[in-house]
Amino acid sequence: MKTMHIGTTLMALLLAGPALASDGSPLRMANGVLVDAKGMTVYTYDKDASAAGKSACVEMCARNWPPVPAGDMRMEAPYSTITRDDGSKQLAHEGKPLYTFIKDKKEGDRTGDGVGGVWHVVTDAKKK
Repeated sequence: MKTMHIGTTLMALLLAGPALASDGSPLRMANGVLVDAKGMTVYTYDKDASAAGKSACVEMCARNWPPVPAGDMRMEAPYSTITRDDGSKQLAHEGKPLYTFIKDKKEGDRTGDGVGGVWHVVTDAKKK
């Protein structure tokens, strides 16, 4: 029984490993931009005030620009979490909430960069 429990724990760790970057974040750099655990490009929104702890992208906006979920993971700078109006946790980078874009269909897509002049890919996610 003990062997099965250890094996199950080991398997869970192996499966979770690729979802986390080497710094413990569920985000990583790929081809010069920040991506989520699925490899999808991550964006910031100019209407979000840095370090305000709040997202300006709600309702229809959030359907088109899904927030990057934070779950219960404790983040280290430059990453943090904000609490959305619905109580869910969203990842932030340098205080700016992070989003993906519904029109990005595969890894490497950056179709949201520059949309409306207010959406931007995160290109410098190095720890400071």
